Amino acid sequence: MAKCSVCGKGPQFGHNRSHSMKATNRQFKPNVFKRNMVVNGEATKVFICARCLRTSVKPPRK
Repeated sequence: MAKCSVCGKGPQFGHNRSHSMKATNRQFKPNVFKRNMVVNGEATKVFICARCLRTSVKPPRK
């Protein structure tokens, strides 16, 4: 699973809890995209999460 190259967000781990409270392992995966972006003047492919993508490319305000 990929990590966000901006904030470093990666998979996190926790437990599924059934009605009987039995704990089984599960994984929370980040919403990561592979995008072409300009970094230091050159175009590169980077893994970027949805939150960082949303804050880095803001639409103009009206």
